Amino acid sequence: MLTPFDDYPIHQSALPVAHAGGGHPDHYDRFWFNGYDEDVYFALAFGLYPNRGTIDGAFSVVHQDVQRSVFASGRIPLDRTRTSIGPVTVEIVEPLRVNRIIVDAPEHGLAAELTATARTPAHEEPRATQYDGPTLLTDSTRATQMVTWSGWVESGGERIEITPGTYGTKDRSWGIRGVGERTPAAPRTALPQVFFLWAPLNFADRALHYVVMEDETGRPWLERTAVLPVLGDGDPVFGPDTGISWLHGVRHQVRWAPGLRRSDSATLLLGPDETVELEPIRTFRMKGVGYLHPHWKHGRWHDELAVGGEVHKVAELDTLAPECVHVQQVVRATWGERVGLGVLEQLVIGPYAPGGFQSMLDGAPG
Repeated sequence: MLTPFDDYPIHQSALPVAHAGGGHPDHYDRFWFNGYDEDVYFALAFGLYPNRGTIDGAFSVVHQDVQRSVFASGRIPLDRTRTSIGPVTVEIVEPLRVNRIIVDAPEHGLAAELTATARTPAHEEPRATQYDGPTLLTDSTRATQMVTWSGWVESGGERIEITPGTYGTKDRSWGIRGVGERTPAAPRTALPQVFFLWAPLNFADRALHYVVMEDETGRPWLERTAVLPVLGDGDPVFGPDTGISWLHGVRHQVRWAPGLRRSDSATLLLGPDETVELEPIRTFRMKGVGYLHPHWKHGRWHDELAVGGEVHKVAELDTLAPECVHVQQVVRATWGERVGLGVLEQLVIGPYAPGGFQSMLDGAPG
């Protein structure tokens, strides 16, 4: 099946571009953006699932202790340059430098016109590959980049001006990941287990990005810490001369909120006498853009076009419901004399001995 992308010299195999991931049903290609300051947090997830024939997008805002979301899903277009579904649009204005987000969902209390401009070069996180016995669960690559925002958001009838320079993150990931309805298979013989921390942190003169995945004993099986320079005029956003450096042996200490699976605070241990302290300001539940959502789960077929929304008081979402354990916390980050702002994403499912978690979704010990 040919599409306009086949006119570009980007083929990775003898197949047309539309035939992705060897036909694996869980192949996906996703945009993720967030933006935040002391008063507001917003996020967008936008995914294409070529072997399921679906496309979906969601936009969510946390403001004045309310989390408001709009979701859209439909049939994937043959033209993959059409990165729009229902009221949610992502525009690639200049690759790896400028993106634009448009949301037009007044019936769900949300609208936005936002521009993301690269603040740092993009860097490639380690490839994440995970099996459950013979079954491939994950095989994905993520490119992460700090951005700054300008524009506006409207939530619940209130217009919020986004001050130029507001911090945020752009995440482009693709590969194989659990999406849509699960492919029929023999039942699992052990509890699912996930431990994931992802911390993009902005400081005035540089950015720090930490990612780790661990098994139930706390042994890391994926980890990387990158120090990212702030871009100057004409600086490259990709390639060998970006000035990105790497730290090794970084560890974390998460102080878990009693009875929950999210942090009260955390520390990144960069070295014997060097730490980054993370103090949470607010919490965003990733269900707001489809992650673990019981209805708007990524990659699920709803109709040729389906649009919906939801509104929650933040205080009512501090639970151990499966759809609420995946969170991003806006954090104030202190690194020596530097004080910055970032997020600490957390997903902990199943046993995890360092946190005292023993079953599928028990809370942290008091």
